Amino acid sequence: MNLPPGFRFFPTDEELVVHFLHRKASLLPCHPDVIPDLDLYHYDPWDLPGKALGEGRQWYFYSRKTQERVTSNGYWGSMGMDEPIYTSSTHKKVGIKKYLTFYLGDSQTNWIMQEYSLPDSSSSSSRSSKRSSRASSSSSHKPDYSKWVICRVYEQNCSEEEDDDGTELSCLDEVFLSLDDLDEVSLP
Repeated sequence: MNLPPGFRFFPTDEELVVHFLHRKASLLPCHPDVIPDLDLYHYDPWDLPGKALGEGRQWYFYSRKTQERVTSNGYWGSMGMDEPIYTSSTHKKVGIKKYLTFYLGDSQTNWIMQEYSLPDSSSSSSRSSKRSSRASSSSSHKPDYSKWVICRVYEQNCSEEEDDDGTELSCLDEVFLSLDDLDEVSLP
C-alpha cells in the first residue's frame, strides 16, 4: 500500500462513505484503489501497520460487516455511540459511524475503531420495500450494502489525558477531540 510521494489520505466521514464505501458496495471501481480488504478477525489492532492503509497513526481497511468482532487476543466492544453521517450539500443521511474500543480480556485498551456503514435502504419504507424486494428479488440484483464497512483504527494517546487546567478528559471527550472534522465547523 505504498502511496505516491506527497499523497496524504485524510478523508472526511462523508468522503469515506460516499466516495469509497458506497462504490465498494455497488461494485464500482474506486480510483485510487488504496483501501485494502481485511478480515477483521485475523488482526489485532497493533498488527495493522503494513496490512491496512496507514496514514499517520490511523489505519483504514474494508471489512465484512459482522456482529462478532473477535481476534485471537481480544475483541472490539461497542462504545454505544452511533453517529449519522450527512452530506454537506444536501444534508441527506448517507452513512452511520459506530465507535468501538479494543479489549484484552476484561481490560479496555487505548485502541479505537470507527466503523462506517451505509444506512439500510429498506428501513425507510419497510412495507413497500418488502413487497418490491419479493417481486424483484430474482429479476434484478441490488447491492447488498450491509456486507461492507470501512474501518478507521487508531491508538488513543494516553500521555495527554489532562488538559492545561488539570481537568481529566473522559474517554468520549478524547474520541471527539481526535476527530478531524474541523473543516465542517462554521464559526460565527
